[in-house]
Amino acid sequence: MDTNRLPNDQKLALCKWYFKVGCAFLPFVWAVNACWFFKHAYLKPEFEEQPQIKRYVILSAVGALIWAAILATWITIYQTQRVSWGATGDALSFIVPLGRP
Repeated sequence: MDTNRLPNDQKLALCKWYFKVGCAFLPFVWAVNACWFFKHAYLKPEFEEQPQIKRYVILSAVGALIWAAILATWITIYQTQRVSWGATGDALSFIVPLGRP
């Protein structure tokens, strides 16, 4: 999608909509929102809706980073501790790796 062709009020509406969709536990949408609208929020000349777009870009980026940190923490804990959790660790996995009992 080429957001350069949209009027500024529609850019704000789209940015706000992507932020709200990301609130439904879809952090990838937040990451896309932050990437797509960063240029409009910080690199374009001033326009009326820009402060609101900046706010949504910052909130989207922070939300995506928090989700990424939580996911990385969970993956690290699971990968290093799965064996010690026994049957519970295996039950959490879609594919039970063969190897150490």
